[in-house]
Amino acid sequence: MDWTALSLSLRLAFWTMVILFPIGILFGRMLAWSRFSGKGLVEVLLALPLVLPPTVLGYYLLVAMGGQSTLGGLYTRLMGRPLAFTFEGLLVASVIFNLPFAIQPMQRAFEGIPKDVIEAAACCGLSRWRTLWRIEMPLAWPGILGGLVITFAHTLGEFGVVLMVGGNIPGETKTMAIAIYDRVQGFDNSSAGVMSLALLLVSIGAIGLSYAATAWRKGRHA
Repeated sequence: MDWTALSLSLRLAFWTMVILFPIGILFGRMLAWSRFSGKGLVEVLLALPLVLPPTVLGYYLLVAMGGQSTLGGLYTRLMGRPLAFTFEGLLVASVIFNLPFAIQPMQRAFEGIPKDVIEAAACCGLSRWRTLWRIEMPLAWPGILGGLVITFAHTLGEFGVVLMVGGNIPGETKTMAIAIYDRVQGFDNSSAGVMSLALLLVSIGAIGLSYAATAWRKGRHA
Protein backbone atom coordinates (compact mmCIF):
# COMPACT_ATOMS: atom_id res chain seq x y z
CA MET A 1 0.00 0.00 0.00
CA ASP A 2 1.31 3.42 -1.01
CA TRP A 3 0.09 5.47 1.96
CA THR A 4 1.67 8.67 0.63
CA ALA A 5 -0.28 8.37 -2.61
CA LEU A 6 -3.50 7.61 -0.72
CA SER A 7 -2.99 10.62 1.55
CA LEU A 8 -2.34 12.87 -1.44
CA SER A 9 -5.44 11.57 -3.26
CA LEU A 10 -7.64 12.18 -0.23
CA ARG A 11 -6.18 15.67 0.23
CA LEU A 12 -6.74 16.48 -3.44
CA ALA A 13 -10.32 15.18 -3.33
CA PHE A 14 -11.08 17.07 -0.11
CA TRP A 15 -9.81 20.45 -1.30
CA THR A 16 -11.45 20.02 -4.71
CA MET A 17 -14.75 19.39 -2.92
CA VAL A 18 -14.26 22.38 -0.61
CA ILE A 19 -13.50 24.77 -3.49
CA LEU A 20 -16.37 23.51 -5.64
CA PHE A 21 -18.90 23.77 -2.81
CA PRO A 22 -19.47 27.57 -3.18
CA ILE A 23 -18.75 27.51 -6.92
CA GLY A 24 -21.32 24.77 -7.49
CA ILE A 25 -23.96 26.60 -5.47
CA LEU A 26 -23.28 29.90 -7.24
CA PHE A 27 -23.37 28.50 -10.77
CA GLY A 28 -26.04 25.90 -10.03
CA ARG A 29 -28.41 28.51 -8.64
CA MET A 30 -27.61 31.00 -11.41
CA LEU A 31 -28.27 28.45 -14.16
CA ALA A 32 -31.42 27.24 -12.43
CA TRP A 33 -33.08 30.62 -11.87
CA SER A 34 -31.51 33.12 -14.27
CA ARG A 35 -32.38 33.73 -17.89
CA PHE A 36 -29.65 35.51 -19.83
CA SER A 37 -28.12 35.66 -23.27
CA GLY A 38 -25.49 32.98 -23.74
CA LYS A 39 -26.80 30.69 -20.99
CA GLY A 40 -26.75 27.72 -23.36
CA LEU A 41 -23.12 28.41 -24.23
CA VAL A 42 -22.18 28.59 -20.54
CA GLU A 43 -23.86 25.22 -19.91
CA VAL A 44 -22.05 23.70 -22.89
CA LEU A 45 -18.66 24.98 -21.70
CA LEU A 46 -19.27 23.71 -18.16
CA ALA A 47 -20.24 20.29 -19.53
CA LEU A 48 -17.15 19.95 -21.76
CA PRO A 49 -15.13 17.93 -19.20
CA LEU A 50 -17.83 15.24 -19.44
CA VAL A 51 -17.17 14.56 -23.11
CA LEU A 52 -13.56 15.59 -23.69
CA PRO A 53 -11.03 12.75 -23.43
CA PRO A 54 -9.10 13.28 -20.18
CA THR A 55 -5.77 13.43 -22.01
CA VAL A 56 -7.08 16.18 -24.31
CA LEU A 57 -8.36 18.23 -21.38
CA GLY A 58 -5.12 17.53 -19.52
CA TYR A 59 -3.05 18.70 -22.48
CA TYR A 60 -4.86 22.04 -22.74
CA LEU A 61 -4.59 22.56 -18.99
CA LEU A 62 -0.89 21.74 -19.13
CA VAL A 63 -0.40 24.30 -21.89
CA ALA A 64 -2.38 26.88 -19.90
CA MET A 65 -0.21 26.29 -16.82
CA GLY A 66 3.12 26.17 -18.64
CA GLY A 67 5.80 28.77 -18.07
CA GLN A 68 5.14 30.33 -21.49
CA SER A 69 1.46 30.96 -20.75
CA THR A 70 0.07 34.05 -19.03
CA LEU A 71 -1.30 32.08 -16.07
CA GLY A 72 1.78 29.90 -15.70
CA GLY A 73 4.20 32.81 -16.08
CA LEU A 74 2.32 34.94 -13.54
CA TYR A 75 2.26 32.10 -11.02
CA THR A 76 5.96 31.46 -11.49
CA ARG A 77 6.82 35.12 -10.92
CA LEU A 78 4.65 35.33 -7.81
CA MET A 79 5.49 31.97 -6.21
CA GLY A 80 8.96 31.30 -7.54
CA ARG A 81 8.08 27.90 -9.00
CA PRO A 82 6.00 26.65 -11.94
CA LEU A 83 2.32 25.78 -11.60
CA ALA A 84 2.47 22.61 -13.70
CA PHE A 85 3.71 19.43 -12.01
CA THR A 86 2.84 20.72 -8.53
CA PHE A 87 0.03 19.92 -6.13
CA GLU A 88 -1.40 23.42 -6.64
CA GLY A 89 -1.53 22.88 -10.41
CA LEU A 90 -3.11 19.49 -9.84
CA LEU A 91 -5.75 21.13 -7.65
CA VAL A 92 -6.55 23.74 -10.30
CA ALA A 93 -6.93 21.00 -12.90
CA SER A 94 -9.04 18.92 -10.52
CA VAL A 95 -11.44 21.81 -9.91
CA ILE A 96 -11.83 22.41 -13.64
CA PHE A 97 -12.44 18.81 -14.70
CA ASN A 98 -14.89 18.32 -11.83
CA LEU A 99 -17.02 21.39 -12.61
CA PRO A 100 -19.90 19.51 -14.26
CA PHE A 101 -19.92 16.80 -11.58
CA ALA A 102 -20.48 19.44 -8.91
CA ILE A 103 -22.61 22.00 -10.74
CA GLN A 104 -25.12 19.86 -12.63
CA PRO A 105 -26.58 18.00 -9.60
CA MET A 106 -26.83 21.29 -7.71
CA GLN A 107 -28.49 22.99 -10.68
CA ARG A 108 -31.11 20.23 -10.91
CA ALA A 109 -31.71 20.50 -7.16
CA PHE A 110 -32.33 24.26 -7.35
CA GLU A 111 -34.56 23.78 -10.40
CA GLY A 112 -36.71 21.42 -8.32
CA ILE A 113 -37.59 24.12 -5.77
CA PRO A 114 -41.09 25.51 -6.45
CA LYS A 115 -40.96 29.14 -7.51
CA ASP A 116 -43.87 30.04 -5.25
CA VAL A 117 -41.68 29.15 -2.24
CA ILE A 118 -39.10 31.72 -3.33
CA GLU A 119 -41.82 34.29 -4.04
CA ALA A 120 -43.32 33.69 -0.61
CA ALA A 121 -39.93 34.28 1.01
CA ALA A 122 -39.58 37.56 -0.86
CA CYS A 123 -43.07 38.62 0.26
CA CYS A 124 -42.02 37.91 3.86
CA GLY A 125 -39.16 40.36 3.48
CA LEU A 126 -36.29 37.87 3.37
CA SER A 127 -33.22 39.06 1.49
CA ARG A 128 -31.77 36.98 -1.33
CA TRP A 129 -28.93 35.84 0.92
CA ARG A 130 -31.26 34.77 3.75
CA THR A 131 -33.59 33.07 1.26
CA LEU A 132 -30.65 31.11 -0.13
CA TRP A 133 -29.30 30.19 3.30
CA ARG A 134 -32.55 29.43 5.11
CA ILE A 135 -34.83 28.10 2.36
CA GLU A 136 -33.12 27.22 -0.92
CA MET A 137 -30.06 25.41 0.42
CA PRO A 138 -32.01 23.19 2.85
CA LEU A 139 -34.42 22.22 0.08
CA ALA A 140 -31.61 21.64 -2.42
CA TRP A 141 -29.36 19.90 0.09
CA PRO A 142 -29.66 16.34 -1.36
CA GLY A 143 -28.48 17.61 -4.75
CA ILE A 144 -25.72 19.71 -3.19
CA LEU A 145 -24.48 16.78 -1.14
CA GLY A 146 -24.73 14.47 -4.13
CA GLY A 147 -22.61 16.81 -6.24
CA LEU A 148 -19.96 17.00 -3.54
CA VAL A 149 -19.83 13.22 -3.11
CA ILE A 150 -19.58 12.63 -6.86
CA THR A 151 -16.79 15.22 -7.02
CA PHE A 152 -14.90 13.52 -4.19
CA ALA A 153 -15.22 10.03 -5.69
CA HIS A 154 -14.41 11.18 -9.22
CA THR A 155 -11.28 12.98 -8.05
CA LEU A 156 -10.02 9.81 -6.35
CA GLY A 157 -10.23 7.83 -9.56
CA GLU A 158 -9.13 10.39 -12.17
CA PHE A 159 -6.03 9.34 -14.10
CA GLY A 160 -5.58 11.04 -17.47
CA VAL A 161 -5.80 14.68 -16.42
CA VAL A 162 -3.77 14.04 -13.27
CA LEU A 163 -0.96 12.38 -15.21
CA MET A 164 -0.84 15.08 -17.89
CA VAL A 165 -0.86 18.05 -15.50
CA GLY A 166 0.94 16.59 -12.48
CA GLY A 167 3.13 13.85 -13.85
CA ASN A 168 4.30 11.17 -11.44
CA ILE A 169 6.16 12.91 -8.61
CA PRO A 170 6.04 10.97 -5.32
CA GLY A 171 4.60 13.03 -2.47
CA GLU A 172 3.67 15.90 -4.80
CA THR A 173 1.49 14.67 -7.68
CA LYS A 174 1.54 10.86 -7.53
CA THR A 175 -2.04 9.94 -6.67
CA MET A 176 -3.43 6.49 -5.94
CA ALA A 177 -4.65 6.06 -9.51
CA ILE A 178 -1.14 6.63 -10.82
CA ALA A 179 0.37 4.43 -8.10
CA ILE A 180 -1.97 1.60 -9.14
CA TYR A 181 -0.93 2.05 -12.76
CA ASP A 182 2.73 1.89 -11.75
CA ARG A 183 2.14 -1.35 -9.84
CA VAL A 184 0.38 -2.92 -12.80
CA GLN A 185 3.18 -1.85 -15.12
CA GLY A 186 5.62 -3.49 -12.71
CA PHE A 187 3.51 -6.70 -12.64
CA ASP A 188 2.85 -6.19 -8.93
CA ASN A 189 -0.79 -7.20 -9.20
CA SER A 190 -1.22 -7.94 -5.50
CA SER A 191 -0.30 -4.38 -4.48
CA ALA A 192 -2.42 -2.97 -7.29
CA GLY A 193 -5.35 -5.06 -6.06
CA VAL A 194 -4.96 -3.87 -2.46
CA MET A 195 -4.80 -0.21 -3.49
CA SER A 196 -7.76 -0.61 -5.86
CA LEU A 197 -9.76 -2.18 -3.04
CA ALA A 198 -8.83 0.73 -0.76
CA LEU A 199 -10.14 3.26 -3.30
CA LEU A 200 -13.27 1.18 -3.79
CA LEU A 201 -13.97 1.11 -0.04
CA VAL A 202 -13.36 4.84 0.33
CA SER A 203 -15.74 5.58 -2.55
CA ILE A 204 -18.42 3.26 -1.17
CA GLY A 205 -18.00 4.87 2.25
CA ALA A 206 -18.41 8.37 0.82
CA ILE A 207 -21.54 7.42 -1.10
CA GLY A 208 -22.93 5.58 1.94
CA LEU A 209 -22.41 8.63 4.16
CA SER A 210 -24.13 10.78 1.55
CA TYR A 211 -27.22 8.56 1.49
CA ALA A 212 -27.25 8.29 5.28
CA ALA A 213 -27.01 12.07 5.72
CA THR A 214 -29.81 12.65 3.19
CA ALA A 215 -32.05 10.05 4.85
CA TRP A 216 -31.37 11.56 8.29
CA ARG A 217 -32.22 15.04 7.05
CA LYS A 218 -35.45 13.84 5.43
CA GLY A 219 -36.43 11.99 8.60
CA ARG A 220 -35.69 15.05 10.70
CA HIS A 221 -37.96 17.23 8.58
CA ALA A 222 -40.69 14.63 8.09
